[in-house]
Amino acid sequence: MKQLTTALSLAICLLIIQCKSQPETESQPAKQDTLTAEQLHTSKYALSSLNIFDGLKVEMLASEPMLKNPTNIDVDDRGRIWVTEAYNYRPAINSNPTNALGDRIVILEDSNADGKIDTAKVFYQGPEINAPLGICVLGNRVIVSQSPYVWNFYDEDGDDKADRKEIMFQGIDGEQHDHGVHAFTFGPDGKLYFNMGNEGKTLKDKNGKAVLDQDGDIIGPAKYKQGLVFRCNLDGSHVECLGQNFRNPYEVAVDSYGGLWQSDNDDDGNRGTRLNDVMEYGNYGYTDEMTGAGWRASRTNMEDSIPLQHWHLNDPGEIPNLLQTGAGSPTGILVYEGGLLPQKFYGQMIHCDAGPNIVRSYLTTPDGAGYTATIENILSGEKDKWFRPSDVCTAPDGSLIVADWYDPGVGGHAAGDQVKGRIYRVAPEGHVYKIQPQNYSTVEGALAALQNPNLSVRYKAWSALQKLPGAEAGLNTLYKSSSNTALRARAFWCLLTMKNDPKRMIAAALKEKDNKMVITAIRAAKEMKIDIINELDSLSNTDAQVLRQAAIYCHHNSSAGAATLWAKLAKAYNGTDRWYLEALGIGADKQWDKFISAYFKIADTLNTVATNNLIWRSRGNLTLPMLARLATDSSVDLKSRLKYFRAFDFNNGSAKPGLLLSMFHDDNDVNLNKLILHHLDTKSVSGSAKAKKALYAVLENIKGTDEFLELITRYNITAYNKQLLAMAADTSSAIDHSKAMGILLRMGGEPIVMQAIANPTDSNAKQLIYAVGGVGTIEALSVLQKMMLSKDTGIKNTAAKSLGHSYLGEEKVLTLLRSKKVPQPLIPAMVDGVKNAWRGAVRSEAQTFLPASMRTSLSKPAPPINEVLSLKGNSVNGQKIYTSTCSTCHKVKEAGYSFGPELTEIGSKLPKEAVYNSIIYPSEGIGFGYEGWLVQTNDGSVLSGIIASKTKSVIDLRFPGGSTTQVKMADVKMLSQSKQSLMPEGLHSNLSNQDLADLLEYLNGLKKGR
Repeated sequence: MKQLTTALSLAICLLIIQCKSQPETESQPAKQDTLTAEQLHTSKYALSSLNIFDGLKVEMLASEPMLKNPTNIDVDDRGRIWVTEAYNYRPAINSNPTNALGDRIVILEDSNADGKIDTAKVFYQGPEINAPLGICVLGNRVIVSQSPYVWNFYDEDGDDKADRKEIMFQGIDGEQHDHGVHAFTFGPDGKLYFNMGNEGKTLKDKNGKAVLDQDGDIIGPAKYKQGLVFRCNLDGSHVECLGQNFRNPYEVAVDSYGGLWQSDNDDDGNRGTRLNDVMEYGNYGYTDEMTGAGWRASRTNMEDSIPLQHWHLNDPGEIPNLLQTGAGSPTGILVYEGGLLPQKFYGQMIHCDAGPNIVRSYLTTPDGAGYTATIENILSGEKDKWFRPSDVCTAPDGSLIVADWYDPGVGGHAAGDQVKGRIYRVAPEGHVYKIQPQNYSTVEGALAALQNPNLSVRYKAWSALQKLPGAEAGLNTLYKSSSNTALRARAFWCLLTMKNDPKRMIAAALKEKDNKMVITAIRAAKEMKIDIINELDSLSNTDAQVLRQAAIYCHHNSSAGAATLWAKLAKAYNGTDRWYLEALGIGADKQWDKFISAYFKIADTLNTVATNNLIWRSRGNLTLPMLARLATDSSVDLKSRLKYFRAFDFNNGSAKPGLLLSMFHDDNDVNLNKLILHHLDTKSVSGSAKAKKALYAVLENIKGTDEFLELITRYNITAYNKQLLAMAADTSSAIDHSKAMGILLRMGGEPIVMQAIANPTDSNAKQLIYAVGGVGTIEALSVLQKMMLSKDTGIKNTAAKSLGHSYLGEEKVLTLLRSKKVPQPLIPAMVDGVKNAWRGAVRSEAQTFLPASMRTSLSKPAPPINEVLSLKGNSVNGQKIYTSTCSTCHKVKEAGYSFGPELTEIGSKLPKEAVYNSIIYPSEGIGFGYEGWLVQTNDGSVLSGIIASKTKSVIDLRFPGGSTTQVKMADVKMLSQSKQSLMPEGLHSNLSNQDLADLLEYLNGLKKGR
């Protein structure tokens, strides 16, 4: 047995806190409008800020100084609350102090059984515990999730201190990152379930060896995309990946039937947070399934709104969302299977969303093979926006325990408060928090514990029942006699691990009338690799939920009857149930030709909506000619056929290029030919005279458009330099002028650019110079320096000013100024050109080259936040300030540009304090996905912006003002992430305190539904 060192054990002993003072709570509710901001944020008045579901009561169990910054909790079988703290959360960004001893795992306990938490003990503290995101208590074993590790801690002598620790998993990216590995959950099958956000990427075992999935493949980016959901044995062996392509699912909840439920966060500001029913082996569409391109990347049949575009919902192979919940920061989740709360919550998800300050339930109803859901709020902090519920657990008595991170922000890289944190309990009025001890030593006691709503209790019950003599008989009684299906399912799972022949029990369950038990049986057979193809083939149950699970059972099933079963299931598809279609897609993965061929043999007719949708979803060679016919069917309007063109992107069959080439219309149907060109590869087009003719005909038709620029770049066409010049000069067009200019310069167009600018009668000369300035490549800077030698004063000054309008240009400006070779008349223009540089050091140094009389103050100290908040804000004036100061980088509804996060509902998520900090200190809370990147290309150019999309072949780089450029990965020498926000610091310098108050008032009013 590996022991902790003596020194470490001593340190743990010294760090035990016996905190006998109870949290300070209010005795009399206070009127919110009579409280100062300081009073509002004390625990004394916390309860008066919360709204609670009718018939329930919320009480505070613990608060600071007992705990701080709780990221995750678990409740053990004694009702004690285990907390992971994150005092040391991202100090490099937030400039917050740190504790060199590391973060803590704390046990909160009611030591005298009076229903109040009065004691806090440090179970473990160490420098390797660094802002952990998950905790799971399994008897004397505690699993702590903290990228790059998952730790097992063991309390072997029962003194509430860790005696031993070991690595369970490692090699997980995302240390000090919210998108790393999250909490583990005990499942009804005796296995562990967990997930990771899209920063996690890889998984290694305790020895540093890459973990293999259920197919024997390495778990990593080569096979899987973005956030992942896993199942494994209790010891961490036999890891299965059950879902992929999420952004950041904070936790996964498992119901008694083996169903998986979780939420997922969107890119900040895009109102796309979602709830997912996790269909095993499904793809959930955060990025393009095939290329990994981001959701903003252009594609055929793109969804008509950002919240839907965000998840690629029009693409074949993407599982539908159960519910989209708008703006938010979703965190902990559970499936409530207790009996204490009102009946409507039984069997339903209960979930925290720290963004809108709420704990709510999703009341789901089966809808075909999927679900619909309505929202019922349980606990909300509408009056105090610092209420940030980070996790929720079910206690052994059936009450809810809620952790509150309590902060002006929602995590996501920033922490405005390090020392506060609260634990609440939600229960019916008058219900006291007293936990009765469990008896695991008898079959009767263990069976009673298995029926408990608390997972720690159920784990100990499940473990005891595996060993107790007579347990099988007791479980059989529970399974056969209980009227509660969830309890029957728990007994069923437990019995399966004891049976020498579990197939007989599964076969019997498949014949039950209770659909939930049939679904459970199919899941169990799949998980245990038990062949039930014949049983499913003769299944008389026609419930869509059951058939969906049967389709998923076919996934990677190579048995002789799998294709026949799948064909029968496909024949039952009604043509409208997307959930069922995607279940069929999961079932046919890697066997499409075999399975679809079996379907064609038994289908009554192939000319149906259902068959067309199966062809659209198929990834087989057999259906490619059919897909081509559907795409070119002129009897159907082109808009309705876009889905079939998009489907070609998901099939790499050898027949694909030839079929697409054969689809070109000789009569130059521009819209059709344009679509074909978007889905062909460049090699196929260059080798086909017919395709090249169609390409030039399309280009002639779409001159002056973004699509024109896209095709010019894609196919490297050099015959349109004059058109590119005109586009760069056209001030009446919404086209990105610098993008057109950059393409022109790459196509060897410098001579015609110089010629156009050299003509002083050309009224567009300045516009062309501005366009060159925005390109930012070495070639563009060279052109600008040549322009600075012009005899025309206007051209020289415009070129000097434009030189600093890019990252590389800023560097060039400083280099030239330092050399002291810049003509004196051009210095003011060059300095003016970098006045909006996002790097404050560039702005400051450039000012030193001006005479003292011409220098301006670039930054003034930020006013104390209390001074600003004490002023009455004017929202109308605040909107004007937003338009002039912020709209270049942010959108509110349709106004502004998409560069930084959209602010349409920012007031629902952040209070004024957090918005103020974001304005004054933008680098202290950069939203994930909005980090600045420097892209250095092989020719020495350096571009700076936000990576909107990245695939193996191209990077889409987004700039302020919403413009984008595409860089081929083959041309990239180095990628580096900036530690500074691309939002420049010092924006407040040109604003009065009243201006800031007005801006905050406007932004605070941007709330959901307004």
